[in-house]
Amino acid sequence: MKKVRMGMVGGGEGAFIGAVHRHALALDGQIELVCGAFSRDPDNNQRTGDSLGLDAQRVYSSWQALLVAEAALAPQDRMEVLIIVTPNHLHVPISIAAIEAGFHVFCEKPAAVSLEQAIELKSRVDKSNKLYGLAHTYLGYPMVWQAQNMVAEGLLGDIRKVYVEYPQGWLSANEESHNKQASWRTDPSQAGGSGCMGDIGTHAFGLVEFVLQQNVTSLCADLNTHIDGRRLDDDGAAFLRTEKGASGVLIASQVCAGVENGLKIKVYGDKGGIEWEQMSPNSLVYRPVGQPYQVLRAGLGQPGLCTEALNRCRTPGGHPEGYLEAMANLYVDFAAAVRKELAGKAPGVPGIDSGLRGMAFIEAMLSSSSSDTKWHPVPHND
Repeated sequence: MKKVRMGMVGGGEGAFIGAVHRHALALDGQIELVCGAFSRDPDNNQRTGDSLGLDAQRVYSSWQALLVAEAALAPQDRMEVLIIVTPNHLHVPISIAAIEAGFHVFCEKPAAVSLEQAIELKSRVDKSNKLYGLAHTYLGYPMVWQAQNMVAEGLLGDIRKVYVEYPQGWLSANEESHNKQASWRTDPSQAGGSGCMGDIGTHAFGLVEFVLQQNVTSLCADLNTHIDGRRLDDDGAAFLRTEKGASGVLIASQVCAGVENGLKIKVYGDKGGIEWEQMSPNSLVYRPVGQPYQVLRAGLGQPGLCTEALNRCRTPGGHPEGYLEAMANLYVDFAAAVRKELAGKAPGVPGIDSGLRGMAFIEAMLSSSSSDTKWHPVPHND
């Protein structure tokens, strides 16, 4: 099996998510990072490249220089995939340029800073023969796939209710005054029209649509900004309605003091319910009507798990796997699609359609929160 060659834009020294991507892509030995343009700061850029053992000639001063130089290399040497871990406002310009230069793209979420941008990106992806993947990391967890399978197999019956929450506490104070990550994530020119909902609300929304395999068709939202001087929302909630008649509640907040990363989902049908939380990701609680509740556990050889869940486990039960492994699952599936010379969406990896849904969600949240009208449609772009 040949390693898939990847390059990275963003993720320089001091950036959280770039290092996470690099750890994840290296986990299974199927991918090789061969180049990068990690920071606009020349010293940071070079230090990052040196720390990764890259050829100094392939540590580029800008993403534009990276695309030009890599495209000029022999096919067997150049990168095949560009990983984008920059602030949000650069996602679409770099994605389009990379696709037009002949490279696949694996991008951090959200896909864009507006629905209009995301539609344009989809048009470019659809016209190309390239893959586009979106790093909705939590969709790489085995037990999230188990939850989806149980819903699809009818074990919960007709879905009536879904609750999803994603509380964090890291922006409970004015972190943007001294924290680079907080600074760009609360800056409309870099993050887009939403702060909290763009950053983590999209994860919660994507989790709902993935597990239920239903679109959210309308919502009623309330967005808040709790820190004086902050320019984007840091907290919010919404009532949801789905295409098959389920109702739901979505909560996302980055000012829940003391909370680390509390993504949770609960789904209830007329035959039972399930519960999963990211901070205990190896367990899925199943509550069938009229029977004792069960706890399904992740791990190779564990009973009761579907094929999709088992295929995303690396260790036997009782040997916990977590966030890095979840992202690594996305990378393994994306690399497999590259080797098969597929285009569009890599099986098992959220693609541009997921990116569109995320931007439609943000647009509906912003529109609903600022309006006196109760319910707002979530646009669906085929």
